[in-house]
Amino acid sequence: MDIVKKIEDMHIGDVIPNVDIKKCTTYKVGGHALALVSPYTISDLQHLLSLLKKEKMKYKVIGFGSNLIFNDGLYNGILIRLDNLDGLTIRDRVVTVGAGYSLMKLSLKTARLGLSGLEFASGIPGSIGGAIFMNAGAYNSDMGYVVRSIRVLTPELEVKTMYNYDLDFHYRSSFLQKNPGYICLEAKIILKHGNIDEITELISNRRKRRLETQPLEYPSAGSVFRNPEGMSAWSLIEEVGYKGKHIGDAYVSEKHANFIINKGHATGEDVKQLITDIREKVKKEKGITLKIEQEFVE
Repeated sequence: MDIVKKIEDMHIGDVIPNVDIKKCTTYKVGGHALALVSPYTISDLQHLLSLLKKEKMKYKVIGFGSNLIFNDGLYNGILIRLDNLDGLTIRDRVVTVGAGYSLMKLSLKTARLGLSGLEFASGIPGSIGGAIFMNAGAYNSDMGYVVRSIRVLTPELEVKTMYNYDLDFHYRSSFLQKNPGYICLEAKIILKHGNIDEITELISNRRKRRLETQPLEYPSAGSVFRNPEGMSAWSLIEEVGYKGKHIGDAYVSEKHANFIINKGHATGEDVKQLITDIREKVKKEKGITLKIEQEFVE
C-alpha cells in the first residue's frame, strides 16, 4: 500500500494527492508533491508524523508558502499544512492563536479591537507558525516583541511549552529555524490597548505605501535578502545593475529591487538562479555576502 493511501485510510486530515505546489506558494512555482495533508488536530499530526518517521518518508511542514522555493520536478515526500490548527481566543490583551491562522488577518482583527502591537504584520502574507519560525517583521518590529510563549511539537512528538526567552528571536531568525524538528502549534501573544482610529490609520497608511513601493500585483515572496547592518539590500542590488534583470519569467522588480517577481511562467529554478546570481554579483563587487530570507526546498 502506498504512503498516500495509508494516510487517507487513517482519516486524520484533509488530503490532496499529487498536489500542485504552485498552489501552495506565493511565488507560484514548483512541481508536485506526493500529497498535501492538513491534520484535523494535534493528535492527528502526531499520528501522521509517527507514520512518516516509521516509513522513513520525507516531509515538510509549510505555512502559506510565502518564503519557500521548490524545484519544478517531484518533491518525493509529503507536505503538511496546519490550516486546521487555527483556533483563536482574545481575552483582554492576551491572544491565543493556532499556528495555521493568518498573520495578516490577526493583525487586522486585533486592530479593530483597539489592540496595538501587530500593526507591523498587516502586510505579511504568512501563517502564525511560519511568522514565528522566520521571526517575521517590518517597521522595526517583529514577532519576538509580541510572542510570550508557544506550544510546540518536539522531534519526539511531545507537546511542550516554550517561552520567549527560549525562542532565541533575532533579526529574521529563531530557535525554530535552527531546530526544524520542532513544530509550532499555537502561540500566546501579548498586545497593548491603543486607540482604534490611530491603529487603523497607521495600517491604512502603510498599506498605501506598500502599494506604491512594492510589486504586489505579481506573485513574489517579499524581500529576498536580509538587510546588512546599516544598509539596504535593495540599494546594493541596484548598484550592481540587477534591477529589472530576469531569468525566464523571474524578474528583479523595477519597483523594489529586493523583490523577485513571477511575471507568468517562472520556474523554481529560474528564481533560484536569479537569487544566486545577485548574491554572487554583490559579493564580487561590494564584498558583502547577502543573507537569503527565503528557503530553497529540495
